[in-house]
Amino acid sequence: MEIRQVGAGLLPDVGELFDGNATTRGCYCMWFLLAAKEMDAGWTGGNRLRFEAAVRESGEPFGVLAYDDDGRPFGWAAVGPRARYGRILRSPLMTGRDPAEDERVWMVPCFFVRVGARKAGTTQRLLTAAVDAAASHGATAVEGFPLAGPGPHRDDRYLGTEGLFAACGFHELARPSPRRVVMRRQLV
Repeated sequence: MEIRQVGAGLLPDVGELFDGNATTRGCYCMWFLLAAKEMDAGWTGGNRLRFEAAVRESGEPFGVLAYDDDGRPFGWAAVGPRARYGRILRSPLMTGRDPAEDERVWMVPCFFVRVGARKAGTTQRLLTAAVDAAASHGATAVEGFPLAGPGPHRDDRYLGTEGLFAACGFHELARPSPRRVVMRRQLV
């Protein structure tokens, strides 16, 4: 497995992965960037256009993409500065955050692994690569808000799990609800 940081040059590969699933095709990893009304309005193609424009304008990666041995993309993790994710910043999950850190602390809000490639450790490798991407771009810490507890988790698995984040060196910052935990890995 090879994992690459996503910039404008990998947009065709992101498209290949996302177009293979109805949810990723509609969402295009914009859920945590846009207000609900904007998100819904862009479901039939607008979210893809916004995502592609944002990636082209950014000097920082928008995620990491895993490739199989044949060079086909099969896994994704979003990653970027916390300031990028406006919907997250407005969430009650993040009320305890220090806004002064929003540019330096990065987030890993979601994952997607193609059916047939799941349960092989891919998500953990994607999270590790996302942390490495954040570190290489000067992040001081990385946060996520995965599903709390051991599961089983039937819904919202795209957020990751508490066990996944803990296995990658994250620790609990807050437990704002029975289903969610805010976790952080300090980098400097």
